[in-house]
Amino acid sequence: MEYLQPSALPIPKGHYSPAVVHEGLVYVSGQLPIDAQGQVQLGSVEEQVQLCLQNVETILKAAGSHRSLILRVNVYVSDIALWPRINAAYAAFMGEHRPARAVIPCGTLHYGSAVEIDCIAAVGAAHSQD
Repeated sequence: MEYLQPSALPIPKGHYSPAVVHEGLVYVSGQLPIDAQGQVQLGSVEEQVQLCLQNVETILKAAGSHRSLILRVNVYVSDIALWPRINAAYAAFMGEHRPARAVIPCGTLHYGSAVEIDCIAAVGAAHSQD
Protein backbone atom coordinates (compact mmCIF):
# COMPACT_ATOMS: atom_id res chain seq x y z
CA MET A 1 0.00 0.00 0.00
CA GLU A 2 1.34 3.42 -0.97
CA TYR A 3 0.08 6.75 0.38
CA LEU A 4 0.32 9.60 -2.13
CA GLN A 5 0.87 13.29 -1.48
CA PRO A 6 1.56 15.03 -4.82
CA SER A 7 3.89 17.99 -4.38
CA ALA A 8 1.58 20.10 -6.58
CA LEU A 9 -1.23 19.89 -4.00
CA PRO A 10 -1.38 21.23 -0.45
CA ILE A 11 -1.03 18.77 2.43
CA PRO A 12 -4.51 17.98 3.79
CA LYS A 13 -5.43 19.53 7.12
CA GLY A 14 -7.28 16.36 8.15
CA HIS A 15 -5.89 12.91 8.94
CA TYR A 16 -5.99 11.35 5.46
CA SER A 17 -3.97 10.94 2.28
CA PRO A 18 -5.01 12.48 -1.04
CA ALA A 19 -4.82 8.95 -2.45
CA VAL A 20 -3.84 5.39 -1.68
CA VAL A 21 -2.51 3.01 -4.32
CA HIS A 22 -3.09 -0.68 -3.69
CA GLU A 23 -3.07 -3.74 -5.97
CA GLY A 24 -3.30 -1.81 -9.23
CA LEU A 25 -5.93 0.68 -8.12
CA VAL A 26 -5.73 4.26 -6.94
CA TYR A 27 -8.32 5.45 -4.43
CA VAL A 28 -8.60 9.24 -4.61
CA SER A 29 -9.96 11.04 -1.54
CA GLY A 30 -12.73 13.59 -1.96
CA GLN A 31 -11.43 16.69 -3.70
CA LEU A 32 -12.86 20.09 -2.95
CA PRO A 33 -12.24 23.21 -5.07
CA ILE A 34 -8.94 24.01 -3.33
CA ASP A 35 -6.06 25.47 -5.32
CA ALA A 36 -2.36 24.57 -5.12
CA GLN A 37 -1.84 27.22 -2.41
CA GLY A 38 -4.50 25.60 -0.21
CA GLN A 39 -7.09 28.32 -0.83
CA VAL A 40 -10.74 27.39 -1.30
CA GLN A 41 -12.07 28.77 -4.59
CA LEU A 42 -15.82 29.33 -4.44
CA GLY A 43 -16.34 30.72 -7.92
CA SER A 44 -19.11 29.42 -10.17
CA VAL A 45 -20.15 25.80 -9.76
CA GLU A 46 -18.54 25.08 -13.13
CA GLU A 47 -15.23 26.51 -11.88
CA GLN A 48 -15.53 24.44 -8.72
CA VAL A 49 -16.09 21.24 -10.72
CA GLN A 50 -13.12 22.06 -12.97
CA LEU A 51 -10.81 22.63 -9.99
CA CYS A 52 -11.97 19.45 -8.21
CA LEU A 53 -11.36 17.43 -11.37
CA GLN A 54 -7.97 19.07 -11.98
CA ASN A 55 -6.99 18.04 -8.44
CA VAL A 56 -8.18 14.48 -9.17
CA GLU A 57 -6.12 14.47 -12.35
CA THR A 58 -3.00 15.74 -10.53
CA ILE A 59 -3.34 12.90 -8.05
CA LEU A 60 -3.93 10.32 -10.78
CA LYS A 61 -0.80 11.42 -12.63
CA ALA A 62 1.24 11.10 -9.42
CA ALA A 63 -0.12 7.55 -9.07
CA GLY A 64 0.78 6.59 -12.64
CA SER A 65 -2.81 6.77 -13.81
CA HIS A 66 -4.95 9.04 -15.99
CA ARG A 67 -8.52 10.30 -16.20
CA SER A 68 -9.22 7.74 -18.95
CA LEU A 69 -8.53 5.00 -16.38
CA ILE A 70 -11.13 6.19 -13.87
CA LEU A 71 -13.48 3.32 -13.04
CA ARG A 72 -15.89 4.92 -10.58
CA VAL A 73 -16.69 8.47 -9.46
CA ASN A 74 -18.72 9.84 -6.56
CA VAL A 75 -19.96 13.39 -6.95
CA TYR A 76 -21.25 15.00 -3.76
CA VAL A 77 -23.47 18.02 -4.40
CA SER A 78 -24.66 20.59 -1.88
CA ASP A 79 -27.83 21.34 -3.86
CA ILE A 80 -29.28 18.91 -6.42
CA ALA A 81 -30.71 21.91 -8.31
CA LEU A 82 -27.11 22.56 -9.43
CA TRP A 83 -26.87 19.10 -11.00
CA PRO A 84 -27.42 20.09 -14.67
CA ARG A 85 -24.55 22.60 -14.47
CA ILE A 86 -22.30 20.20 -12.57
CA ASN A 87 -23.04 17.40 -15.03
CA ALA A 88 -22.25 19.63 -18.03
CA ALA A 89 -18.88 20.68 -16.55
CA TYR A 90 -18.10 17.06 -15.62
CA ALA A 91 -18.98 15.83 -19.14
CA ALA A 92 -16.80 18.52 -20.74
CA PHE A 93 -13.84 17.38 -18.62
CA MET A 94 -14.39 13.63 -19.15
CA GLY A 95 -15.10 13.77 -22.86
CA GLU A 96 -16.02 10.36 -24.25
CA HIS A 97 -14.90 8.53 -21.09
CA ARG A 98 -17.94 7.46 -19.02
CA PRO A 99 -16.92 5.81 -15.74
CA ALA A 100 -19.52 4.45 -13.36
CA ARG A 101 -20.80 7.30 -11.22
CA ALA A 102 -22.95 8.09 -8.22
CA VAL A 103 -24.42 11.51 -7.49
CA ILE A 104 -24.95 12.12 -3.79
CA PRO A 105 -27.01 15.15 -2.70
CA CYS A 106 -25.60 15.84 0.74
CA GLY A 107 -26.37 19.37 1.80
CA THR A 108 -23.65 21.62 3.11
CA LEU A 109 -20.08 20.70 2.13
CA HIS A 110 -16.89 21.79 3.84
CA TYR A 111 -15.92 25.46 3.33
CA GLY A 112 -19.27 26.10 1.61
CA SER A 113 -18.24 24.23 -1.53
CA ALA A 114 -20.95 23.25 -4.00
CA VAL A 115 -19.24 20.00 -5.02
CA GLU A 116 -16.75 17.36 -3.86
CA ILE A 117 -15.46 14.56 -6.09
CA ASP A 118 -13.68 11.28 -5.34
CA CYS A 119 -12.86 8.32 -7.56
CA ILE A 120 -11.24 4.94 -8.04
CA ALA A 121 -8.98 4.43 -11.06
CA ALA A 122 -6.73 1.75 -12.49
CA VAL A 123 -2.98 2.30 -12.47
CA GLY A 124 -1.19 1.87 -15.79
CA ALA A 125 -0.84 3.21 -19.28
CA ALA A 126 -3.91 5.08 -20.46
CA HIS A 127 -5.29 4.09 -23.82
CA SER A 128 -6.08 7.66 -24.85
CA GLN A 129 -4.00 10.44 -23.33
CA ASP A 130 -4.91 14.10 -23.87
